[in-house]
Amino acid sequence: MGELRLAGRLDARFFELLRALDLTGSLHKAARTAGYSYKGAWLLLETATNLARAPLVETATGGRGGGGSHLTPAARQLLAAWQQLQLRHAAFLREQEGWLLDQPPVAALLRRLAMKTTARNQFAGTITAVHKGPSTAQVTLAVAGGQEIAAAISAAAAERLRCRKGQEAIALVKASEVVLVTDFAGYRLSARNQLAGTIARVQRGSASSLVGLTLPGGTTVTASVTNDAVDALGLAVGQPATATFKAYAVMLAVPD
Repeated sequence: MGELRLAGRLDARFFELLRALDLTGSLHKAARTAGYSYKGAWLLLETATNLARAPLVETATGGRGGGGSHLTPAARQLLAAWQQLQLRHAAFLREQEGWLLDQPPVAALLRRLAMKTTARNQFAGTITAVHKGPSTAQVTLAVAGGQEIAAAISAAAAERLRCRKGQEAIALVKASEVVLVTDFAGYRLSARNQLAGTIARVQRGSASSLVGLTLPGGTTVTASVTNDAVDALGLAVGQPATATFKAYAVMLAVPD
């Protein structure tokens, strides 16, 4: 969305200058408040005055009041119009937000984007299977690209979340729980989740690196790997790898 402006040129910073000038009576102080140099503030006011074809600032020197700068009636009208425009703009945005939330697909997307968590990996999908046992439940989630993620949660949690087939859900996995495999050497792993992809990013830190693995369909899995492991495996962009993590490492979130 574009920045709110009056006449296509007068933005929030300009009106902050007018407001500060009205409060302080000093262009020096107002310029500092609005983030302008004194010369820059004067040039802006001169340009705005030329556009308005009416004085916006009156300057007095000396006298009983000690001089200073003051807004003219035209400037006060302009500032009042800006304040009203901001109120109308805020009301418009609230109205449009309400409209968006009435659109089911968009509302679901916004809810997923609004979720804040420290888990680096967040996979939105649909529950395709729920197998409940005496103490645990196995939940399968289909995500973008035809991939599936298995989560093992307590039976009580599955009941509390009311997990069912066809329900939208988000699988959360910490980057530290993800193990990258570049060569199985003929072995099979017990980890339920094994997602094959291509390394798209290696972000090296002081002791560990964040390695991003892109899966078919565009989904990205991020793993936290020690720098020693990155060097030992020769992890590099473009290299095929498989992200593995246990079903017990997956946390599920479902909409209310």
